[in-house]
Amino acid sequence: MSAVSGHSRQETLSFDDPASTMRAFGGWLAREGGKRPMFVSDNNGFDWMFVCWYFHHFTGGCPFGHSSTNLGSLYKGLVKDASQTFKHLRETAHTHHPVDDAKGNAEALLVMKETRGLKIGLK
Repeated sequence: MSAVSGHSRQETLSFDDPASTMRAFGGWLAREGGKRPMFVSDNNGFDWMFVCWYFHHFTGGCPFGHSSTNLGSLYKGLVKDASQTFKHLRETAHTHHPVDDAKGNAEALLVMKETRGLKIGLK
């Protein structure tokens, strides 16, 4: 069992094919992401590299282009205070499970849009 992923090598070999998964992700983004989807993440320096590499490696390109946005930096600019954090805007606990963390970050982004005046195109 890997201390990093919680899965053994044998388990990972039974996971969905990454090429088809990334193509499906790209298709979903094309349908739901608007003209130019925007990659926003709590730790975009970490998260972006995985997503960008997987897209380039398995599909030959990245629908997000060559940039990403850090959610914490976005909030700091929105409130004009570099010492502030957005984390209190999450409803879903930050557990380091990808789905929980994505939900919490999406919740925070919606609060920024709906109550703080962030101008961002969200469906």
